Amino acid sequence: MMQDVLESNDSISQPGLIQRLSTSIGRIYQHYLDKWTPHTASRWVFTLVMIIGFVIRIVLRQGWYIVCYALGIYHLNLFLAFLTPKIDPAFTQDDDDGPGLPTKANEEFRPFMRRLPEFKFWYSVTKSTLVAFFCTFFQLFNVPVFWPILVMYFITLFCITMKRQIRHMIKYKYLPFSLGKPRYQTQENSKPTAH
Repeated sequence: MMQDVLESNDSISQPGLIQRLSTSIGRIYQHYLDKWTPHTASRWVFTLVMIIGFVIRIVLRQGWYIVCYALGIYHLNLFLAFLTPKIDPAFTQDDDDGPGLPTKANEEFRPFMRRLPEFKFWYSVTKSTLVAFFCTFFQLFNVPVFWPILVMYFITLFCITMKRQIRHMIKYKYLPFSLGKPRYQTQENSKPTAH
């Protein structure tokens, strides 16, 4: 009788078929995602092809403008997080406890650390584009709107937001794109030449 109780508890503690299947699928998905991580150019080409396909579907089907607008706003927010430093210099201007951006040529080089890393930016853009594309197959999301107003509002919002971001970059003297550690050339004219 004691073994019957132990055996029934043993079977309860083991994961079920659905949990094992979802774990297995998650591992396979993560494996292929990890394999694709170093291939930045091909990842972005794939995502741009998806976005172009989404736009073509919107234009040909003449609908789902609100889905397109929501996707554009979401991509704009992701892009701003991609351009913003992890530690905002506006909040840490007087504090010296955290890492900061170099302000002089002789300071130590510190690479630009983003609030949203490139891979997470790509992953979020790709997932959101897939979700938006999926939404275009349901009439529920085809809300009738006057699309030129959405386009004008998005353009206005984009210009205002980017203007504010560029001012922030100029004020705190940082560039969100770095090409690696700067290399300084030695002056060969300063060495005395032996004749």
